[in-house]
Amino acid sequence: MLRALTDPRRLARPWKALRARSCASHGPAGPPEIQVRALAGADHGIAEILMNRPSACNALGNVLVNQLLEALAQLREDQQVRVLLFRSGVKGVFCAGADLKEREQMSEAEVGIFVQRLRGLMNEIAAFPAPTIAAMDGFALGGGLELALACDLRVAAASSAVMGLIETTRGLLPGAGGTQRLPRCIGVALAKELIFTGRRLNGAQAQALGLVNHTVLQNEDGNAAYHRARELAQEILPQAPIAVRLGKVAIDRGMEVDIASGMAIEGICYAQNIPTQDRLEGMAAFKEKRPPRFVGK
Repeated sequence: MLRALTDPRRLARPWKALRARSCASHGPAGPPEIQVRALAGADHGIAEILMNRPSACNALGNVLVNQLLEALAQLREDQQVRVLLFRSGVKGVFCAGADLKEREQMSEAEVGIFVQRLRGLMNEIAAFPAPTIAAMDGFALGGGLELALACDLRVAAASSAVMGLIETTRGLLPGAGGTQRLPRCIGVALAKELIFTGRRLNGAQAQALGLVNHTVLQNEDGNAAYHRARELAQEILPQAPIAVRLGKVAIDRGMEVDIASGMAIEGICYAQNIPTQDRLEGMAAFKEKRPPRFVGK
């Protein structure tokens, strides 16, 4: 188990800095369903994935899933990315979950393969080396909530962000990690209650249960959660990126084992941080009473 730990410093050669662009589609010809951009200036280090499938309320169909997987594969190799935000370009919607109209056309075997790929997408989001934040300015239902649960942090609009694992109301079962990540987030009893009842929550109710980190009042543009998520990302940016990534590994891996094994994982992560330039820079900055200048090495 310990041998399988990934060293966040061992990233492949980074690709060129992202600009506002679209990812290639593996599905039928049509407009791109996501856009990826890297922010500049004071926000350098923040990358965004914008889901933009207004005709289907950002439902997770084959094309959207393929494009998300492609974007994640590229972004994880870019050492300049210190925080990744997931947001929606469709007002009032974060992600409506799986595309059931598309699924109606699938055979049982094809459904199984697609759900496996959907689960793989959520695992890729959860395993992304840098912190991830879901900005939920609207509905996050079924697979949409599972996508948000795969992120490290969640911000929601207090009233307009309606969320729930509603699969049981459709004769389905959460299949993209919801039965596993929800109880790890809010506890077993509450997770069972939400899944058994198919109940929907607004952002304020979700925060009361610990499902989201922050809630905000929605603004006229319908993007208040995005702005709060961006502020949260700005708080992360000045921190030492290797220490942040190693902290994520230690928490995520440690939560899956007993505390003694978790302490061993923490020790491995700490040891990896000792020889870094960032650790030495942090100590020097503290001694000299100046802001540190971390370089991610």
